[in-house]
Amino acid sequence: MTSLPSDSALRRRQGQLRARRRQRRRVTSAVAGLLLVLTGMLVVRAVPKHSLRHLQEVVWVSHPKPLAMQGGDPYIRALMRTISAAESNTSEPYSILYGGESFNPIHRHPNICVKIVAGPNTGKCTTAAGRYQFLTQTWEEKARKYHPRPPAWYQVWSEYSFDPESQDMVVYQWLKDSSAWGLDISDALRQGRLEEVLKRLSGTWTSLGYGIESNSMTARLPRIYRNLLEEELQNAPSGALPSPDSL
Repeated sequence: MTSLPSDSALRRRQGQLRARRRQRRRVTSAVAGLLLVLTGMLVVRAVPKHSLRHLQEVVWVSHPKPLAMQGGDPYIRALMRTISAAESNTSEPYSILYGGESFNPIHRHPNICVKIVAGPNTGKCTTAAGRYQFLTQTWEEKARKYHPRPPAWYQVWSEYSFDPESQDMVVYQWLKDSSAWGLDISDALRQGRLEEVLKRLSGTWTSLGYGIESNSMTARLPRIYRNLLEEELQNAPSGALPSPDSL
């Protein structure tokens, strides 16, 4: 007849089993941690060094930077900052390329073609640059018409300055030109027709919605615009607000 183990032997065996289970859990956790570290190292090694440096330098912001240009219609100014919220929402929007890399100096459009990595145009390349992500061809076309400091007559082959104020001024004059859009944008904004304005501009800036390349900011743009408009109206000099007839 087999004798039953004593209570002390049972407690000893149960303690040994618990110790083994704890040991197995520690080993499993250690292995999982090691695998996680190795995976992270492989991912980091797969990213080019210049991209790692860039990820450290680029600062994405929750509030679009104020314009470099001074003055102007606060409704258009708020719209310009809203456009940049969708196109170049970083701490240094005037010197950013498509994809987030920066360029310097900014005395002219960089004309660098960067490969598109997402969306319907994946695999192609784009020269989009600056706060409003101007393509080289679009910048040259609009600068000839709206740039505040065009080259003198004897500088026919000179390039238009791409400094922050010039970027703002070209876009400001472009948005103010009702013949360019078939719409008086200033008037539409004062009437609260933001959706109509964004839809009209979305063919140029697709991230505004209603097009093929919306992004994470698109749905937030109406709220962003309202907040920025309030800020621009508060900061507008006394008596600087345009009347409906002057827009």
